[in-house]
Amino acid sequence: MNTTEPLSGMPLAFEGKAAMMERALGSAGISILCQDARLSIFYAENLPPHFAALFVPGGSDAALFGDAHGRYLTALKHKVLDTGIPNNAEVEIDVDGERRTYELKIQRTGGRSTYGLLSVMTEITESRHREKVLKSLLRELSHRSKNLLAIIQGIATQTARNTLSLDSFLLKFRGRLQSLSNSQDLITDSSWRGAFLFELAEKQFAPYWPETAGSMPIYGINAHLTPNAAVHLGLALHELIVNSASYGAISGGAASITLNCRQAMLGDRRAIEVAWAEVLRDQLEVHEFSDNSFGRTVLERVVPSSVNGKAELNLVPGRIEYRLTIPETEFEILKRA
Repeated sequence: MNTTEPLSGMPLAFEGKAAMMERALGSAGISILCQDARLSIFYAENLPPHFAALFVPGGSDAALFGDAHGRYLTALKHKVLDTGIPNNAEVEIDVDGERRTYELKIQRTGGRSTYGLLSVMTEITESRHREKVLKSLLRELSHRSKNLLAIIQGIATQTARNTLSLDSFLLKFRGRLQSLSNSQDLITDSSWRGAFLFELAEKQFAPYWPETAGSMPIYGINAHLTPNAAVHLGLALHELIVNSASYGAISGGAASITLNCRQAMLGDRRAIEVAWAEVLRDQLEVHEFSDNSFGRTVLERVVPSSVNGKAELNLVPGRIEYRLTIPETEFEILKRA
């Protein structure tokens, strides 16, 4: 039948339906294999070029799919012939240097004395690839979620250890959780690739920076941080900013703060140094983080350890200085379009 010509007869005539089925098979990439009880292939329709070149009437599965797949399919198809229960199979074939996956839906046809098999074959290479990618992404999401939950658990535990009342705990914990959420928003928006330092700092400053203080004091290299570095630097910035909003320069409406990122070295490795410098209103004051406070623990221990870097917190008369050195494994210096 010439399926390129207009359909003849009434729309539901047998000839019309057969032509429509052939066209549907072609456009959907579906192939048909018919075999007798001896598993000889006596009819095939719409085979892909690779298989069409191998097909001969009366041939076997091994001739089309190779010996290993042929043995596997023969055993499976004999079972379908014996039981009448349909079954599915997948085979992977190298075609022109590419690995392609095909699915066969196999069912028994005919009466007892004329049993045969009908196999409907479709290529599922792309769908299987998407499934593998999705599984990989889900595993990565699970891993990152567990890490995030561990960070939240640590924040809750340490905040509780350093607060004397429920109200104080809730206030500090919510603030730290919001800081974590702000960093995570940037990471998620980048498809988990990380965050640029300037955007991260702006997110942390935004809830506390006075409108009258002008632009946010962020200078230097706008390094692109890994998700791990972005989360932990965000926590460090939150502690410095909240402390300043409560007791330091921000609380007085002054803009005497700078956050500067510059190139540095960490041992023999390339690094960046993120430096916070804050001038206090009272030039004689030596600000004291409590020795056991969570803020000091975050700045001096948690953050540098988490990024495999080092940190230094200096509390000198009239100033608060904090320097965090981050190794090259936790950032890139990218040119933005």
